[in-house]
Amino acid sequence: MSLSTDGLPAGDRFDWWEQLMRAEVMALSMASERPERFRGRVDSVGAPDTTVSSWWLSSATGVRTRTHIRRHDPEDYYLFAVRGGRIGLEQNRGNSWLGVGDLGLYSTSRPLRAEFRGSGRPARVEMVRLPRALLPLPFAQVDRLLAARLPARTGSGALLAQHLTGFLRHAPECGPAELAGLGSVAVDLAVTLLAGRLDIARAVPPESRRQALLARIDAFIERDLHDADLRPIDIAAHHHISLRTLHELFRERPDTVSATIRRRRLERSRADLGDPRLRHKTVGEIALAWGFRHPADFSRAFRAAYGIPPGEFRQAAPSDAPEARRLR
Repeated sequence: MSLSTDGLPAGDRFDWWEQLMRAEVMALSMASERPERFRGRVDSVGAPDTTVSSWWLSSATGVRTRTHIRRHDPEDYYLFAVRGGRIGLEQNRGNSWLGVGDLGLYSTSRPLRAEFRGSGRPARVEMVRLPRALLPLPFAQVDRLLAARLPARTGSGALLAQHLTGFLRHAPECGPAELAGLGSVAVDLAVTLLAGRLDIARAVPPESRRQALLARIDAFIERDLHDADLRPIDIAAHHHISLRTLHELFRERPDTVSATIRRRRLERSRADLGDPRLRHKTVGEIALAWGFRHPADFSRAFRAAYGIPPGEFRQAAPSDAPEARRLR
């Protein structure tokens, strides 16, 4: 779903946005110093047990009262990453200002005050919905984290922030089964982050821990794709697991660990070959940059994957290369 105030009469935009918030997140009363200049947009992707969304909006304030909650409470938590502007949050004795790169948590079940402040540009957040009924953690303890600044640059926080951005960017390319899996990973990472912050990691179900570990492994592979010496044994050692455990984690996936590395290297190479900004690089240089030592091996693997030699693919790539940009 993609919705925007663009195209609406200026005088209707702010009221329309308040109704949109009521329908998609929760009811609250909103105010703006310049409602006639308000603009907003939401991109939202639904999965079976969650929703991942990105929200842009001009400076505004939202207040959710006990009256709002009595009328209707969807009983959700939202874990969000700030991508633009600053977000002021007050809830359950928590009070903080969050900036770009920070993570925060709020609940639909408690009174809330939120301030969205852009500095010349709209405020922007990416959020994952966490239904209370599916959260395997004690609510009383989770509520201690409301309106607090959560770690976003290391561990599960960093992985979750990266995952939300990647989820929203690539959702149009995914089928229902893939979206369901990616949504589950987002929830598992959120649960792992909250449990770690509360020091109750034992409360996290084994499947959530498994998905969080796989997300860390995926991020490690992505970061080190350029290293021609990257091997499954190195991945296992870095994550303090046995090689056998690593292969068992990938058993339910369509590709083995080695095949995953190879496929992602080919995808990145293909994107670079189709990028007109990289025309000055030879095919061999691009292959080497993504961990292929021998051009002949790269050419065979590329042709087997895409049915065309890399040189011919580059020649046939359109000048604007939309597919290359999407893959990058």
